[in-house]
Amino acid sequence: MPSLLSKQHIVAPPNFNRWLIPPCALATHLCIGQAYAISVFNLPLTQQLGIKESLAADWKLTQLGWIFTIAIFFLGASAAVFGKWVNAQGPRMSGLVAALCWGAGFLIGALGIQLHNIWLVYLGYGVLGGCGLGIGYITPVSTLISWFPDRRGMATGMAIMGFGGGALVASPLSVLLMKQFASPTSTGVAQTWLVLGLVYLLVMSAGAFGYRVPAPGWTPQGWVPSPAKPGALMAKFDVTPGRAITTKQFWCLWVVLCFNVTAGIGVLGQASAMIQEVFKGTINAGAAAGFVGLLSLFNMGGRFFWASLSDKIGRKATYACFFVLGPALYALVPLSGQLGSVVLFVACFCVILTMYGGGFATIPAYLADVFGTKYVGAVHGRLLTAWSVAGILGPVLVNYLREFQIQSGIPKYQAYNVTMYIMAALLVIAFFANLAIKPVAEQLTEREPQAGGRPVTA
Repeated sequence: MPSLLSKQHIVAPPNFNRWLIPPCALATHLCIGQAYAISVFNLPLTQQLGIKESLAADWKLTQLGWIFTIAIFFLGASAAVFGKWVNAQGPRMSGLVAALCWGAGFLIGALGIQLHNIWLVYLGYGVLGGCGLGIGYITPVSTLISWFPDRRGMATGMAIMGFGGGALVASPLSVLLMKQFASPTSTGVAQTWLVLGLVYLLVMSAGAFGYRVPAPGWTPQGWVPSPAKPGALMAKFDVTPGRAITTKQFWCLWVVLCFNVTAGIGVLGQASAMIQEVFKGTINAGAAAGFVGLLSLFNMGGRFFWASLSDKIGRKATYACFFVLGPALYALVPLSGQLGSVVLFVACFCVILTMYGGGFATIPAYLADVFGTKYVGAVHGRLLTAWSVAGILGPVLVNYLREFQIQSGIPKYQAYNVTMYIMAALLVIAFFANLAIKPVAEQLTEREPQAGGRPVTA
């Protein structure tokens, strides 16, 4: 069995169709993308004992909110810790491990729900499932970049688009299953988690066994790397993960990712409540749910659009777009509330969410441009600690500043204004961090040139 999973065993034969790899990546990312749909279980879980209404012993929303927070923390932590192992073992081994962790996380979580033990839910979905999230998230990255050196952004964008769109599948499926399993003595959540765990285990395992890696030195037929454009980033040699994290470039990219995610994830967590409070009496819960669904679509579409565009204009220029447009759009949000313009409010956040998703999808190719392709999976894993920090920072900024504003006597419809200006300021800082990224000094690189022996341009 170990030999069947080893990286050496899955080297593709000549004339292998590289377009068979993106569906394997999608199988992984569509499953772990369920993390964005975890909130559909919150209300039923607050009534796990009372079934129709909450009892004193039922879980509170504050307790349930930690499930997602723990999972995102362990996503970043596991990606950082196991990134080098994923790179060494290959996508089949790591993809299967991710499937086992993610599936088992649901099964243990289901047991915790059935026993009404929140710590088992934290351990299952949060810790073990979070490890599955992190390992599964980075599993396809270096493989896709190896197969698509001519379209790095598009290839990683296709996979990571699945993570953004996973909630679109998981949300209605979860609601359907809960209705199916609900009874006078059960909310149906535990049974739903049991089914989801088994389904995700099977789908992700199938994707893992479909992975292949290209033979050493392989390049697409007829492809010749373009000569470097003046001022473009290019990696003539690879940089090891240990050296990468000692460079200014890594930490500039860390700030870029962290602040871009902070701005977007804070909005995602409060989107429904925000639009209802800003446009009280105009937007009801149903319309707010539609707004959340619309943001998910733009989040998903932005991952493919911006990552593909980055292949043409370069990664640095793509992020420059984010950090020029983003502050302007965040600054417009309070104005849209003052004007009572729902259309302007929605339009601003839809564009913002494309850039939130696009930042995730473009960062692996950006890392490959700066540090080379050989260790990009491991370097990407370490960079995802920025996501862990942002997963805490974004919601804290939005929720606690809102609460502070309301306690200070600010009306609810104005309670988000200061937060929007802070988000704009964070993106301005990220603009300068992106501007500061230059090629890595040659003495920090390995002396082994990249595939084909030629530099790869941004």
